[in-house]
Amino acid sequence: MEQNEELKAQEVEQNEQIQEQVVVEEVKAVATPEEFDWDAYENDSLVKSDKRKELENIYDQTLSSITENEVVDGTVVAMNKREALINIGYKSEGVVNMNEFRYNPELAVGDTVEVYVESQEDRNGQLNLSHKKARALRSWDRVNQALEQDEIIKGYIKCRTKGGMIVDVFGIEAFLPGSQIDVKPIRDYDVYVNKTMEFKVVKINHEFKNVVVSHKALIEAELEQQKKEIIAKLEKGQVLEGTVKNITSYGVFIDLGGVDGLIHITDLSWGRISHPEEIVQLDQKLNVVILDFDDDKKRIALGLKQLTPHPWDALDSELKVGDSVKGKVVVMADYGAFVEIAPGVEGLIHVSEMSWSQHLRSANEFLKVGDEIDAVILTLDRDERKMSLGMKQLKSDPWEDIEKTYPVDSKHVAKVRNFTNFGVFVEIEEGVDGLIHISDLSWTKKIKHPAEFTSIGAEIDVAVLEIDKDNRRLRLGHKQLEENPWEVFETLFTVDSIHEGTIIELADKGAVVSLPYGVEGFCTPKHLVKEDGAPALLDEKLQFKVIEFNKEAKKIIVSHSRIFEDEKRAEDRAKKGTTAKATKKTSKKLVDNIEKTTLGDIAELAALKDEMESTAKAKKEAAKDAKAKKEEAKDENASEE
Repeated sequence: MEQNEELKAQEVEQNEQIQEQVVVEEVKAVATPEEFDWDAYENDSLVKSDKRKELENIYDQTLSSITENEVVDGTVVAMNKREALINIGYKSEGVVNMNEFRYNPELAVGDTVEVYVESQEDRNGQLNLSHKKARALRSWDRVNQALEQDEIIKGYIKCRTKGGMIVDVFGIEAFLPGSQIDVKPIRDYDVYVNKTMEFKVVKINHEFKNVVVSHKALIEAELEQQKKEIIAKLEKGQVLEGTVKNITSYGVFIDLGGVDGLIHITDLSWGRISHPEEIVQLDQKLNVVILDFDDDKKRIALGLKQLTPHPWDALDSELKVGDSVKGKVVVMADYGAFVEIAPGVEGLIHVSEMSWSQHLRSANEFLKVGDEIDAVILTLDRDERKMSLGMKQLKSDPWEDIEKTYPVDSKHVAKVRNFTNFGVFVEIEEGVDGLIHISDLSWTKKIKHPAEFTSIGAEIDVAVLEIDKDNRRLRLGHKQLEENPWEVFETLFTVDSIHEGTIIELADKGAVVSLPYGVEGFCTPKHLVKEDGAPALLDEKLQFKVIEFNKEAKKIIVSHSRIFEDEKRAEDRAKKGTTAKATKKTSKKLVDNIEKTTLGDIAELAALKDEMESTAKAKKEAAKDAKAKKEEAKDENASEE
């Protein structure tokens, strides 16, 4: 209220000054000071009526004729923090709230502004004006004019929104995209809220009443000129100052003053880094060197590490092949590991140089990034800046004294490393490998694959059978840890001996039979037929006769059918033996009585002939059976093989 009264007092004082000036003009028109009639002045009859009307018309012309709901231009005649006094040429000034001018913080006394006449007098006799409404009525004309004439306008950023900001332009809410705020990426939009900035209108959608503005467009023209000047002066090897504009996983973008260049991650430091943020920060100013650029100079490759000496140049000159060094694993690959022995100085340890063991297929099985290790320099090329290292050289080669450490017939514990169809590869210690052939796993069991006997990673007792120092390989055995039981089996499983067995495997070629003492025998299909003609079944327990025993081949051939077949043959032979004995007796009787034979004995001689032929036939069949038995044995051997 006090401020309103102050503004009103200023208005009254100005009106009085204007009226006093009019009176003075009237007085000057009437007389000189010496001729002035003070009595007439007191009676208000100093000026003639026609002259007075003329002066009143002159005074009226100094006032504007305004109508309500009209937009007119006014002049700021006074202002404070809350209100501004606007003179539009009317008999009184109007007051406008300063909030309506927040888009223009540079408003000053004497500035011309547009106002909307809401009423000529309010209840307090005050002229009621609005700058906000005036802007709104003229806003679309102003916005279109700004777009057509590429005019620079001011706007007040009201708030954030999705993808950008809302800007008050001429009373219209315009959209400022985030990409149009500045030429560099904006990380914090909030710092722009409640700020007044200059813009250009870049797009208007009349159908939806949408306006898009840009602040970036104002500075692009200037930057483009700067960019041309910078590009024209670019030279390889030139050192420039730049600002970190953006950081990615593969490098850093540097603003060189309107021109962007890229420092690849490999050109940031002589040492290896996992991310550029380890070296630089956003908005950091630093010197960079120009490494290369394309013909149009649109892609500029920059370097940072090139401004410092190469670490290889500072490497100890006394360092040589055979020296021991300490380092840190910085990069891993299947074929080896890169070890940093000094910042920017790396050596490669090939997987074959990590251990005396032959089983390191990948370096990742032995080392990992970050490991601190000791190594020996194997090769050193300062010109090419290359170095190879080794770790196994720090330990003695176990094969140098292999005959003393692992002599033939010595017994050890090994670890199963791998399987093949023909045996098991084991490792007695790091770098000392051996092979157990499948035939050296067991004396009694017939093993088709080593997985039936042991497993990878398991421990197994072994005996050294043979040393192959040239190929760095031992021939090992497991069954040799026990005595050969086949010396004893030879006395137990004699040919024609009968044993109880169980069929544990059954196939087209025959069956595997489990015999006493853990021994396995083989039986062909025709020897699996039972006495009733039915075939033997899997897991069936039967009596088997040994028909062949081979100690060297560790092979036993058995037969179930042979048991009852041999019994039948024995019975047949017994019967045939009785018949032959009777025939022999009859023949002797005939010989004894030959002299007594007459023509009447012809019939008896015929019977004797038949009997002799029958005996010969029986002998022939017996020989045939013996031959068949021999062929059967031969077939069984072939089947087993």
